[in-house]
Amino acid sequence: MFGTIPHCRALNMAVEDVARGEGTIIAPYDPALVGNPDRGVLHGGVVTALLDTVAGLVVFSVIPEGASTATLDLRIDYLKPATPGLALRARGLVTKLTPSVAFVRGRAFHEDPDDPIAHCTATFMVGSTGFTTSGNGEGGGNGEGGGTA
Repeated sequence: MFGTIPHCRALNMAVEDVARGEGTIIAPYDPALVGNPDRGVLHGGVVTALLDTVAGLVVFSVIPEGASTATLDLRIDYLKPATPGLALRARGLVTKLTPSVAFVRGRAFHEDPDDPIAHCTATFMVGSTGFTTSGNGEGGGNGEGGGTA
C-alpha cells in the first residue's frame, strides 16, 4: 500500500519498521523540497506530510484488515529547523484505540528520536471494513492506495 500513495512516492518515503501500533518512516533530503533556499532547510510541509503519514501507517497496523481511516486532527509543534542535507525520520505510536477513533503521538527527527525536529498528536477516524488499497476501486475505498487524509 505505502508505495502506491503518490505523495509518499513524491517525497521518496520508505518504511523503516512497523509493528503493531508503532513504526518509523524515512524521507531522504531532497533539494527540490527546500523551503528556505538561503539556508537549505526543508519546507515544513515535508515534516507535516511525514508525521501525518507515519501516524496513518501505525493506525493501519492496529485496525482490522480492510478498515478505513482518515486524519481528523493533526497538531504539530515545530521545535527546530531540520538540518540541511540530512534525511528525516518520523516515528509514530498509537496511544489509544477506540472502535471509532485512534489517538497517535509522533516525532520527526534525523538520527536521534530524543532530539526531535517536531512532534505531533493526531486523531484518526476508524471506519468500517470494506476499504481497499488494491487500486482497483473495489470495496468502497478511494482506489488510490490511500486511506489517510
